[in-house]
Amino acid sequence: MTKKQKKVLIRIIISAVLLVAFKLICYLAPVNKYVELVLFLIPYLVIGYDILKKAFKGILNRQVFDENFLMAVATVGAIIIALVDDGDFTEAIAVMLFYQIGELFQNIAVGKSRKNISELMDIRPDYANIEVDGKLEQVDPDEVEVGTVIVVQPGEKVPIDGIIEEGNTTLNTSALTGESLPRSVKAKDEVISGCVNLTGLLKIETTKEFGESTVSKILDLVENSSMKKSRSENFITRFSKVYTPAVCIGALVLAVIPPVVSLIMGNPAEWSKWLIRALTTLVISCPCALVISIPLSFFGGIGGASSRGILIKGSNYLENLSKAKYVVCDKTGTLTKGVFEVTDVITANGFTKEDIIKSAAYAESYSSHPISKSIRDAYGMEVETGQVTDIEEISGHGVKADIGGKEVLAGNLKLMNKYNIDSSAGKDSIENALGTLVYVAIGGIYAGCIVISDVIKPTSQQAIAALKKAGVKKVIMLTGDAKKVAEQVAGKLGVDEVKSELLPADKVIEVEKLLNSKGKDEMLAFVGDGINDAPVLSRADIGIAMGALGSDAAIEAADIVLMDDDPAKIATAMNISRKTLRIVHQNIVFALAIKIDCLALGAAGVANMWMAIFADVGVMVLAVLNATRCLSYKD
Repeated sequence: MTKKQKKVLIRIIISAVLLVAFKLICYLAPVNKYVELVLFLIPYLVIGYDILKKAFKGILNRQVFDENFLMAVATVGAIIIALVDDGDFTEAIAVMLFYQIGELFQNIAVGKSRKNISELMDIRPDYANIEVDGKLEQVDPDEVEVGTVIVVQPGEKVPIDGIIEEGNTTLNTSALTGESLPRSVKAKDEVISGCVNLTGLLKIETTKEFGESTVSKILDLVENSSMKKSRSENFITRFSKVYTPAVCIGALVLAVIPPVVSLIMGNPAEWSKWLIRALTTLVISCPCALVISIPLSFFGGIGGASSRGILIKGSNYLENLSKAKYVVCDKTGTLTKGVFEVTDVITANGFTKEDIIKSAAYAESYSSHPISKSIRDAYGMEVETGQVTDIEEISGHGVKADIGGKEVLAGNLKLMNKYNIDSSAGKDSIENALGTLVYVAIGGIYAGCIVISDVIKPTSQQAIAALKKAGVKKVIMLTGDAKKVAEQVAGKLGVDEVKSELLPADKVIEVEKLLNSKGKDEMLAFVGDGINDAPVLSRADIGIAMGALGSDAAIEAADIVLMDDDPAKIATAMNISRKTLRIVHQNIVFALAIKIDCLALGAAGVANMWMAIFADVGVMVLAVLNATRCLSYKD
């Protein structure tokens, strides 16, 4: 419990004790009605002064119609009626008391839902260590420039993304990925901010500014998630704006019209009877259960997902995910590890394997693509970047560069065709090769082909099966890879449809086709990780990005981020989404059904103030407790 919640609990206890004590005193020693009023006003003000204050402020700010106004009018009216009609003051106090108990339940539930997200927020670093004259100085992470060497001691958070320059350790990544097992890292490994250093001392060269680092982007994502409301939340907001004034007008009509009609007909007006019914109606009508439980359900769903390393940027995306019937996946880095190895080099026109690997490594020296990295790893020597000039990256084709005065082309077959390079030599060997093919031309002559194989993620097959089990109609794989490689991977994974040899623009076209062919209430999700996936992520109904190894552009364009790059988490996110929506619909139906029944009974004079308390506070407590189920999910 927070300090504020403890204060409310103390007020509830004091008010309840005073209520019972004064009720006992008045029973044992009957007192004047006005003395009784003064006595009972004490517990009433103890428990309800903040509600009265909020209602008064609402009136001053011309924001009259809210639950505070309803509670204030209903309880003050009940006290006046008890005074005039020689009634019982305890009803008004009980209404306020139980309302505060309900609010306390709600706050505790919200606190519980915030726990997972607040744990995520703990990844925010307070400082970064910089070594100056042999001593460590703590500085604001915002002040650290790119290329600065920072020191991270055991037990400290990694404040900024970078590459380990010195040291080895294990990192706790659970706050980011939901993965409980520590990750081992060593020199030359990339590390992302937000991880906790467990064992060894690290010296890290920063590769990003703090504002652009992983931890900042995640925090921004989570902090802004509440801004993007679901259709259900927007409905409740619009509903309450119309519902509350309508109920107030209805209560006023109920208090005035029947007595007036009764007078016209020559019967007693019975003002107090109809006023009590009107006040009872006001208490019953308070829309707390809907207004509180619906956002709480979505908040709980987002919090529950974040504990599993799934970051959802808003409740609207959580809601849309429950309707996903088509899932389109990129291959490299999404369904496969994106860990490439050179498995073969096919030579041509008198060039050696060493010539081909060296030229390709030099041409790809400035690229961060996994394929480029695998070629440099295969070369195994330091690239003399001074020899590399006029680098041009040709989207969807490859790279052109000048190396020591010779033009080098490294890319796919389309690149060779673009520059009219005859690549027919060694065609038979190429046709039998399994993997990604990087064609290399040196000085305008075809030199040969590098065969690079990717590794399928161990959970990819399970992920496809889980998606189909979750109700996805079709899983489609889009890739720029060769048809043979793409079909081989698709066959292993059980993908329904595969489109290969696609440029980034082609992926958008394919997604557009699917968007036009799907049903009105069906959603399409695209899963990707690279820069070239950003346009498709933005175009899809739901964009899902791999967050650990994925590019910044993809993460920013996506609506949902998987922090551990595990495709199996897609189905988990869908199931969390559907569970959340079920609970939301349960709360809407339950709250409205009880409200309508009790309102009818209140207007008919059957329901008293105690039934009104149940209709308001009881329903709210039950709805809130139901909403907290969104926090937990079991596979």
